[in-house]
Amino acid sequence: MSERLIEKLQILSDAAKYDVSCSSSGSTRKNHNKGLGDTGNGICHTYTEDGRCVSLLKILFTNVCIFDCAYCVTRKSNDIKRTSFTVQEVVDLTINFYRRNYIEGLFLSSGIFKDADYTMERLVQVAKKLRTDHKFNGYIHLKSIPGASDELMHEAGLYADRLSINIEIPTESGLKLLAPDKNRKDMIQPMDYLKKEIILKKEEKKLFKNAPLFAPAGQSSQMIIGAGKETDRDIMYTAEKLYKRFNLRRVYYSGYVPISNDIRLPGIGTSVPMVRENRLYQTDWLMRFYGFNIRELLNDENPTLDLDIDPKLSWALRNLNHFPLNINKADISQILRIPGIGRQSAFKITQARKFQKLTWDHLKKIGVALNRAKYFITCNSNSYERRDLTEMKIRQFILAESHSKYSKHKVNQLLLF
Repeated sequence: MSERLIEKLQILSDAAKYDVSCSSSGSTRKNHNKGLGDTGNGICHTYTEDGRCVSLLKILFTNVCIFDCAYCVTRKSNDIKRTSFTVQEVVDLTINFYRRNYIEGLFLSSGIFKDADYTMERLVQVAKKLRTDHKFNGYIHLKSIPGASDELMHEAGLYADRLSINIEIPTESGLKLLAPDKNRKDMIQPMDYLKKEIILKKEEKKLFKNAPLFAPAGQSSQMIIGAGKETDRDIMYTAEKLYKRFNLRRVYYSGYVPISNDIRLPGIGTSVPMVRENRLYQTDWLMRFYGFNIRELLNDENPTLDLDIDPKLSWALRNLNHFPLNINKADISQILRIPGIGRQSAFKITQARKFQKLTWDHLKKIGVALNRAKYFITCNSNSYERRDLTEMKIRQFILAESHSKYSKHKVNQLLLF
């Protein structure tokens, strides 16, 4: 590899680290005709500096950009070294890294140079060359360019496993303040097109076995957290709309990393809101998999998430009138709302109680976090742990027994490359 290409790789992989929406789940592209690679779940071949596995070559095509978004490291007014790959360079890097067993796929994003279609066309060319010239069956995630034409989005869907368009700032008012050159409609239009095409292609696949795959891992989006003044309620209400309107697989939440002295943004040296980011992911999970309406968790009375306790526990403490629940009689929808009980544990409980009435020991063996759950349930035992405690008392007891893996006072941004 030439020194020039190594320099490009260092610059454009470092610039890509701020994009967290690179999950490689949800696609089952198989190897045919002695092609190269397979797409599967949970494959990790490369390791970051902090020891975490990363399976994808994650780079920008270019860090040149015509926009001046306040929160972006590649904004045109930033005094940074600019460079770009060629289409063939990205293809060669992907194939060579794959052959060396460094990666299992490609995550390709880009700054916008000239215009949206010009940039998107080059990203599509990379995916097309990998699929057609090299018979590459590994995972490909393309970050779609807002404002790109339907024709290019369609072609991208034929070659990529997942497509994503970043909403970036959760509210339109925040976007106008921090990225006045951008238009929310340019982000929404490709997402709407992809939703319709994904549904259409799935129906075709049911009728015709050999119908081509179209973005089999669906589409996702990402929002930057902490750059603007949006509340957690604003963020999660926007996420809910995205899930419902566009059938997104995931919405990612990325804590803002201060990169410039702009009066519209938190100053350099401000901590990355990692605990808040984690609480948003937990809220997202409750909304999608635990049967919670987002308005139960965040509303006018509670517009922000509690950073000290998880959102399910916060909801339960505000709604003690729903508890205690008899773990041997409650249905699964109720069990899923008990703090300290996850989806797998809830299923195990409903199966185990068919054979015997469950006690505290049974629940502990199942995997229930009794330090939280014991205040909200009764079981086949004479002891009742809540003992008519108040919300404040339960909170104090739980916090005293818990040890957060996050530090509120010292937070280091994790490096991706």
